[in-house]
This record gives sequence, structure tokens and C-alpha cells, in this order.
Amino acid sequence: MLQLVARNIPLMSARVLLVEDDARLASMVADYLGEAGFRMDLAPNGAEAMRRIGTDDFDAVILDLMLPDADGLDLCRGIRAKSDIPLLMLTARGDPLDRVVGLELGADDYLPKPFEPRELLARLRAILRRRHAPGSADVLRFGRLEIDKGSREVRVDGLRKTMTGHQFALLLALAERAGRVLSREALMDLTKGESLEDFDRSIDVHISRLRAAIEDDPKRPRRILTLRGAGYVFAKEQDR
Repeated sequence: MLQLVARNIPLMSARVLLVEDDARLASMVADYLGEAGFRMDLAPNGAEAMRRIGTDDFDAVILDLMLPDADGLDLCRGIRAKSDIPLLMLTARGDPLDRVVGLELGADDYLPKPFEPRELLARLRAILRRRHAPGSADVLRFGRLEIDKGSREVRVDGLRKTMTGHQFALLLALAERAGRVLSREALMDLTKGESLEDFDRSIDVHISRLRAAIEDDPKRPRRILTLRGAGYVFAKEQDR
């Protein structure tokens, strides 16, 4: 049995909504993250979660995909349609497709049940760091594409492109190393995401979402290029 003891963990002031119908697990997780310094709110179902997200100000959402009144993937889609709040999914279904679909819908990270509380804490901190990381006022420009590190905005032809915090971190990691081939392992490390697992395609999913946002034709990308068997490279010269 897991022992939920948080020791010597720096306090954080972030407010987190935990959407979990298992009252015992929700209480244990809330206590653990509360001891780590987070301000925890609980929602036992999808309807309550959407109501709270619409009225309250949260810094992150931890979302169980198996809820009594809603499919978690549908709820993820609904949350992302209203907000770009950092979103961490939990599931016990064990289907790898859920992970891919969830990431495609805009989740920042994914954790299967059962999980170690320390890993949940680490992943929560990671998505918050990615979203709130201080940046310079520098703007990286590649033809019609602009990446504003200060405001953490991405624009094409002056139009802002919506993406998750993880996707912005991934794009920035590529753009700051334009012209260099980066493996999936290197990108995982640069974005401080989860350790690479066998057959883990999360980087590929995020790349696909980035292409949908910034490429004129995602099926024929000119900004983020694939080098088969090697990784990805961000093109230095674009819009020619």
C-alpha cells in the first residue's frame, strides 16, 4: 500500500482542481499534494468539474478519465475548448490509445493508475513549470512564424496559434536548435517531460499537433521536418 507522505518539498501556491470520483483516492491525493503546498479543490464528477472551471480560477486540473457521468476524453475536449489550463490526465483503463487521444485533445501529460504519488507530484510540477517558466522578451522569427518567449505566444502571419504548455516547450526546444536533428529522447529531456518508454509516441503526437497549428499544409511540413530513424529538425529557412 502506498504511503502518502510529503517531506522536504518546497511549497507552491498553485490552486489545483482534482476531478476524481473515488472519494478515498481523491482524499489521499489531495492530502499529499496539499502537504506539498498546493491548494486543492475536489470535483467528484464531470458536471461539477465544468461548473467549477467556469466559475473559479485554477492553475491546473488533474482529470480522471473514468467518471460516473461523463467520458473523461469528452471532458478533456470540453475543458480545452474553454481554457488552455495545464491538464494532467489519470486513467486505469490501460489502453495506450487513450493516451494518444488525450494528448491529441490537448492534455499536457498522462499518468496511468496505479501511480506513485511522487510521480504525480513531479509531473504536476513539470507542467506548471512549463506553463509559468520565466522567459525573455526575445521573439524568434522564422519567416511568417513568430515565437514570443516572453508572452509564450506563437503567431503565424500575426495570428495567435493555440497550443498547450508542453507543446510550446517542445516548439521552443526545436526552434532554439534550428537546423539540428533532435531525437525523441533528446526532445523528452529538453522539455523535462516523462522518461521515454518503449513504444511511447507522445512526442510524435505533440509534433503532429504543432504541425496542425503552424504549418500551411501539415501533411507536407516545411517548418518541422522528420528525418526517418533519426528524429526531427526545425528548418532554419522557411516560407521560400
